[in-house]
Amino acid sequence: MEHKTQNIRNFSIIAHIDHGKSTLADRLLEITKTVEIREMHAQYLDMMDLEQERGITIKMQPVRMQYGDYILNLIDTPGHVDFSYEVSRSLAAVEGAILLVDGTKGVQAQTLAHLHQAQKQKLVIIPAINKIDLANARTEEIEQELKGLLGAEVEIFKISAKNGANVEKLLAAVINKVPPPSAPTELRRSKPAGDDDSLGISRALIFDSSYDSYKGVVAYVRVFDGSFKTGDKVKFIAAGKEAELMEVGYFKPQFAAQKELKEGEIGYIATGLKDPTLVRVGDTILSNYSLLTTDYSLLALPGYKEPSPVVFASLFPKDGAEFAMLKDALLKLKLSDAALTFELDSQEVLGRGFRCGFLGSLHMEIVLERLRREYNMSLITTTPSVSYEIVLKNNGQTQTIFSAADLPESDRYTEIREPWVVLTVLSPSKYIGGILELLTSRRGLNQDTKYISDGRVEIVYRIPLAEIIVDFHDKLKSASSGFASLSYEFLELKKGDLVKLDILVAGEKTDALSRIVPKDSVQDEGKRMVEKLKKLLPRQWFEVTLQAAIGGKIIARENITAFKKDVTGYLYGGDITRKMKLREKQKKGKKKMKARGRVNIPNSVFFELLKR
Repeated sequence: MEHKTQNIRNFSIIAHIDHGKSTLADRLLEITKTVEIREMHAQYLDMMDLEQERGITIKMQPVRMQYGDYILNLIDTPGHVDFSYEVSRSLAAVEGAILLVDGTKGVQAQTLAHLHQAQKQKLVIIPAINKIDLANARTEEIEQELKGLLGAEVEIFKISAKNGANVEKLLAAVINKVPPPSAPTELRRSKPAGDDDSLGISRALIFDSSYDSYKGVVAYVRVFDGSFKTGDKVKFIAAGKEAELMEVGYFKPQFAAQKELKEGEIGYIATGLKDPTLVRVGDTILSNYSLLTTDYSLLALPGYKEPSPVVFASLFPKDGAEFAMLKDALLKLKLSDAALTFELDSQEVLGRGFRCGFLGSLHMEIVLERLRREYNMSLITTTPSVSYEIVLKNNGQTQTIFSAADLPESDRYTEIREPWVVLTVLSPSKYIGGILELLTSRRGLNQDTKYISDGRVEIVYRIPLAEIIVDFHDKLKSASSGFASLSYEFLELKKGDLVKLDILVAGEKTDALSRIVPKDSVQDEGKRMVEKLKKLLPRQWFEVTLQAAIGGKIIARENITAFKKDVTGYLYGGDITRKMKLREKQKKGKKKMKARGRVNIPNSVFFELLKR
């Protein structure tokens, strides 16, 4: 079929987690006959085993569909708050979005967050209420919620992604409402006098990437100007690197090689580059750039907001010889996970490793699981924490602290600042009491509370990020019987009255267990940590002392009793002094073990210790 930009529609599906995005994508694949029936399975676009097992979308996945004369490029996106960066990247490559809302749960926190992102990109929004086939669906009530957000005149589609009801009507609306792709007009610049108004060069935006051992780095792109062919010489604006394309093609959703990628299309470009750092998400690829006489950077396409890591932890290989393997694994993983950041780290006990930045505790959990499964890595992980900023006493300069182990003595800085966020919680109003109690216990400050519909309340709080990164989501679900949802955005670095709490295991300070905590709660926190550590750590053949300390002052202590062995069990009768000698020898041996012994802390302890 002849390429016509007017017949192309690029769109995403955006929604809160578990609202049916992947199921809707399945129905679209079936309607457009993109995937043969015998190959079809549930959550087809969730390519990773991890996604299938957990029932959540972790990675955005593009797919090209043909429907009559129209080419439909869909990007399926995740819904969890930790993976919002995936949504922002997909929205930079499309002109429209289906806003999907669960017919039983209604508008939730990430529904609003994704909607606001799409509106900032000035995308066409097509709202749809899913799961209308369920007996407890509140279709009319949720329709009013959506009209309150989008306007009374907006058309809202009522569908069932499970049985396909009205999905074709929704697809027709995408074709009719989403505009065909066009290049950003503000970036079109004139060629020398006498030429047409285009530059004659080709531009594409990289919105994702992956690694192939043969093809090298594979860039997922949206072509805004011109076209790209196999063998073209291209330039990456941000990296300043040149390369010759090995292959171009579409997502079917697997790679399908083509002769050419044309204006308005979404596809992949195999760069042949083996260095993952040269292909950056958000960068612009140029072809035919020899025609350009001005600065390349003037043609950079608007990408998306760079994600900022909020949770940090250090990863160390259990076998120090695997350090190079860990570095290679992180470089390749970053290609498909642009929000992952890492830098070299070294600790006396754990050796060489990397300090990694994540967008939340789930993001960290997924990265660790992918490293284990995809790269066969066996890792030691330190306690996750947020970053802090201190003002140094000697020169007044600021310094970023990524873990409590990096915090200097209190006489070396004048103040410490911690990150605060604006937290939005949506919940049925009958649970408001328990939710407000939870937020207050986490040092939260009320900013706004309003009813978005009968029986539905939106609660906005300012709260320290450190208070919500580990177990807050679980506690919120418990307080609301599973009905509340949340999203958050960074607000500011705020001065805090904070101190460093150290944990000593068998008399040895364990940096990986150190924490930065509010001064007014440090006594309770120290006691809680040693009591919990006593339950989590396995017993040894010698008594293990657990202590919580601020500076040199011990504020809490617990002991883990030693295993006992009856060294006289094999004796029978005889002189009692034989038993006494054996017991005395055992006592001396345990004393030596206590003095010299070291306790290996299991990896699982670090996460469990932070849960309240």
